[in-house]
Amino acid sequence: MSDATIADTINRLVAGEEIGRHGAAAALELIMDGHVNEAQTAAFLIALRGKGESPAEIAGLAEVIREKAVPVRAPDGPFVDTCGTGGGISTFNISTAAAFVAAGAGVAVAKHGNRSSTSKSGSADVLEALGADIDLHPDAVAECLAETGVGFMFAPRHHPSFKHVVPVRRALGVHTVFNLIGPLANPAGAPRQVLGVADPAALGRIAAALAELGSERALVVRGRDGMDELSTAEISDAYDVRDGTATHIRVDPAVLGITRPWPEALKGGEPHENAAVITAVLEGEPGAPREVVALNAGAAIWIAGAAEDLAHGYETALRSIDGGAARERCAAFVAATKRLAAA
Repeated sequence: MSDATIADTINRLVAGEEIGRHGAAAALELIMDGHVNEAQTAAFLIALRGKGESPAEIAGLAEVIREKAVPVRAPDGPFVDTCGTGGGISTFNISTAAAFVAAGAGVAVAKHGNRSSTSKSGSADVLEALGADIDLHPDAVAECLAETGVGFMFAPRHHPSFKHVVPVRRALGVHTVFNLIGPLANPAGAPRQVLGVADPAALGRIAAALAELGSERALVVRGRDGMDELSTAEISDAYDVRDGTATHIRVDPAVLGITRPWPEALKGGEPHENAAVITAVLEGEPGAPREVVALNAGAAIWIAGAAEDLAHGYETALRSIDGGAARERCAAFVAATKRLAAA
């Protein structure tokens, strides 16, 4: 694809035309290889956002990111990713806490994340506050995952080709398609995932893109309060992705016996504050944070095939917390990352 073709692609997007999976992939391939200048890259991202990214276009872009990622060796047996697009209401790092709870229930979690771009504390930030070393070599991540049931893949380590778009994204200062495709590009190739989406307009499109990409199983979720997680403070909309289709479901926490908390009870803060909340949850402290973590961990347990439905997953997650398994997995993860980083 030449500069002229990139210009043609931008013009098509500005005109509201669909460029399809192949067209989106071809354009991003050139951008990620450094063959497109920053002005054209910015124009492409803004034009695509203005048109609205289709599921096929999202799938094509995600395919390129996956191909260019520095991979992590997958563990034996089923495993999941728990992540989100960010940009929702500010909460503590729910999906990060849920990873330890799922691991405590025997479900391996290969978590893909980064520092915060939309809140005070991203998954990388809070894991550091918990004492972990987040910037491990891919082989060390694989070893940590096999040993503890949790592995963290720090996005900058696994996506070096992003260097060509980071300055553009920073200069633009607005959400682009990269906020959507990052969670679709797990370097370990997680075949199953729970993916939170803040933008209601993107929820169904992300689910359809996962179906097009051949996802083995996924749950794409958004709380109606704006949370990019399953919410306990409101009903959540979700898409259950399997067998190449995405089916809309509605998750009402009341059906699971969860009393809706005040939204302030789930509010996030600085990394050390969120780490304190997660520590309290893993130590079994009752309250709203415990319930929302268990709900999202329960979703991961269900999607991994270790529970027959979400209700069963939720109960399994509560046992992981109350029995101390989740706390033990967190401690093992932190210790393993420190040892592997020093090796």
